Amino acid sequence: MYDIAVIGSGPAGISASINLKILGKNFIWFSSRDISKKVSQAQLVKNYLGLSEISGAGLEKSFLEHCEIMGIKPEEKIVTGIYETDGHFTLLAQDSAYEAKAVILCIGTEDKKPLEGEEKFVGRGVSYCATCDGFLYKGKTIAIYCTDKKFEHEIEFLCGIAKTAYVFPLYKNYEIKSENARIILKQPLRLSGDTKLKKIEYKDGEAEADGLFILKGAVSPSTLVRGLAIENGSIAIKRDCSTNIAGIFAAGDCTGRPYQYAKAAGEGNVAAHSAVEYIANLK
Repeated sequence: MYDIAVIGSGPAGISASINLKILGKNFIWFSSRDISKKVSQAQLVKNYLGLSEISGAGLEKSFLEHCEIMGIKPEEKIVTGIYETDGHFTLLAQDSAYEAKAVILCIGTEDKKPLEGEEKFVGRGVSYCATCDGFLYKGKTIAIYCTDKKFEHEIEFLCGIAKTAYVFPLYKNYEIKSENARIILKQPLRLSGDTKLKKIEYKDGEAEADGLFILKGAVSPSTLVRGLAIENGSIAIKRDCSTNIAGIFAAGDCTGRPYQYAKAAGEGNVAAHSAVEYIANLK
């Protein structure tokens, strides 16, 4: 079991991880190798303390070098669920489960809002993990909603299992080669069904499916952690970065404005120290 699990990249996740390393804690950091598109694509950053003018790519390089110097490497998996069990947390990440005494969420803001009905059908037809749940739909009809080309290998995997796959690629230059893939170049609008998912509705049409796989870089906070308090679309936190759930902390853009690197790094620092204090007080 880990002391603390950090979820998310960018300044908040990196700051939290660096501080946990300095504090000598046993932690795991879930992040993509690319760290943060928001950082790398910034043309010029002028308000990061100590760096009067730096490009986003330059700032990202500095972040990566700092991680390398500290010996910090991310676990390149997407966490799709966090559950409280016997005084600690179980984190589901693709085909694996991890345990931690505390969790720090640094998951940024979603590039796509949850679909209408998405949270209702999680576990009842909606899945975020191809390798975890794909076998449940062998020979069945599925839908795949994907927001990033980097998940195309998972699309191909699911198409190989399913009888038919309705694929909604919400990105440019898609290359989906499976013969049983039915490409729909429209944004899904809502999900419908009774006790289980039955339809994916989109403009001027609908697709009937036994299940929907949503492949994107992050899961919405309220889906990731059931019961997590949300205010104005962001995770509600106290000054110590704690949430309404004991043992879960949050930092960075996911906690609301201002969406700035300095603010995210500062909250990552605070969240790390608060999480360490929390586990120190556990009985």
